[in-house]
Amino acid sequence: MGKSFHRVVGSLATVTALFTACANYAGAQTTAAPPAGTAVATPDNAMLLTVFLKHDQSRPLNELNAQLAKQEFYKKFPPEGIEVVSWYVVMGIGQVMTLRFPATRLREINRVLEDTAWGPYRTEFYPTYDYKAVGMAEHERNK
Repeated sequence: MGKSFHRVVGSLATVTALFTACANYAGAQTTAAPPAGTAVATPDNAMLLTVFLKHDQSRPLNELNAQLAKQEFYKKFPPEGIEVVSWYVVMGIGQVMTLRFPATRLREINRVLEDTAWGPYRTEFYPTYDYKAVGMAEHERNK
């Protein structure tokens, strides 16, 4: 077999080894999360997450609120140490909030919402970043 074939096989073996190493590294990173509620947001680890809680419009509000109370939504959400940047009611949608927290606490936030908001709400999550300063600077520059 030619040199090209052996070069391709060698390259595939290298790529496979790299993917395996990355997968093993990622797996090790996700299994050793710090205990819930212990990490604090700092400029180098903080993330923003916009959460849509879309209410079930087939049910009356008092029924939705009763289920939220039963599931202890307002008692457990937001978890201690999670910054609520904004929290709005959007007519026709439900609630929309933006949270700031250490990236290591993402799983905790997801789990609290699964345990307490599911039923009255369908959830959607969007990683978010603050664009205001950039957008306003572009606006001023383009006047």
